[in-house]
Amino acid sequence: MGLFASHLRFVLLLTFVFSMTNFRQMALLGAAVMLTGCASIGPPQPPSLDLPKPPADLRAVRKGDHVVLTWTAPASTTDRRTIRKLGLTRICRGTDAKLTGCETAVGSVAASAGGRTSATKVSYSDPLPKEVASEDPAGFVTYAVEVLNVDGRDAGLSNQVRVSTLLTLPAPQDFRAAVTGKGVVLNWSDSAAAHPPALHSVVRVYRRVEGNAEWTVVGSVAVGDEGSLTDSNIQWEKRYEYRAETVTVISPELQIEGDDSPEVKVFAHDVFPPATPAGLQAVYSGPGQAAFVDLIWAPVSDLDLDGYNVYRHEEGAAPVKVNAWVVKVPAYRDGNVVAGKTYFYSVSAMDVRGNESARSEEASERVP
Repeated sequence: MGLFASHLRFVLLLTFVFSMTNFRQMALLGAAVMLTGCASIGPPQPPSLDLPKPPADLRAVRKGDHVVLTWTAPASTTDRRTIRKLGLTRICRGTDAKLTGCETAVGSVAASAGGRTSATKVSYSDPLPKEVASEDPAGFVTYAVEVLNVDGRDAGLSNQVRVSTLLTLPAPQDFRAAVTGKGVVLNWSDSAAAHPPALHSVVRVYRRVEGNAEWTVVGSVAVGDEGSLTDSNIQWEKRYEYRAETVTVISPELQIEGDDSPEVKVFAHDVFPPATPAGLQAVYSGPGQAAFVDLIWAPVSDLDLDGYNVYRHEEGAAPVKVNAWVVKVPAYRDGNVVAGKTYFYSVSAMDVRGNESARSEEASERVP
């Protein structure tokens, strides 16, 4: 019995130790779970006021008697939360250098339908009233926008921009275009009588390929000068649109664009031959060689030049082309000549669309 009792006490001791170990492990695990749960809850957050963050990228462009404003509609609130829905955006305009509020808005933009997940561009065109326009180059108005939430509350004005209120000149009158061999010639009548003598104004002409959105500046002509400009930088067989505007230049950095003229359209169809070659000379090869006549002439400078044709005839006969292929350089050697005859030569120029110029003045040479 003594041995049996000793074994029993030993088994009971091991069971007790094992139980205590599991208890400690369970207690530590429970504490860890409780600590983790407490960390995820944190202190309560205050409710959001849902005030849209004021735009910081307001831009203004003056075009005639209108000012086009663009900005990015806010996608978040002042406390960095996503905006669920915007209210109106008020357009603010004043004559002070810095606006302190938007007591009387000159216009508004409605919020887009649905929720907002990303910032989008917004624009607004503000017609300048006649009483705001000025003959003073230093005159200006200040713009800002004020974005409201659905409750009509805001977090203040956007960045502010200043716009000149100087009167602009009317668009060029009788604007027209004609296709010539030198390019498209633009003509118009400007308003030199309305031009303020202390300011510099130009007529600026734009071009684009029909159907394209992007306009390219063709050039500018000072108001009061001849109302004409030739656009030589075209590609034949394309359709183009042109427009013109009068630009008042206050400084290189500040230029006020007037209204556009009506657009004109042209089809740059090339039916115009190159210039007629000039300076043709014919020279016999000389004795002791196989008989031939060398021809040289001044090159034609047309950009679309393809080459030249050479014509020859004898006295009383009609000219006949002697080259099988277009001559690429302003020179030609005629080896098909007979001693004792006199030959008369002329040359013409060809462009890449097959238009041929008139023939040059003739040059003659006798083969001994």
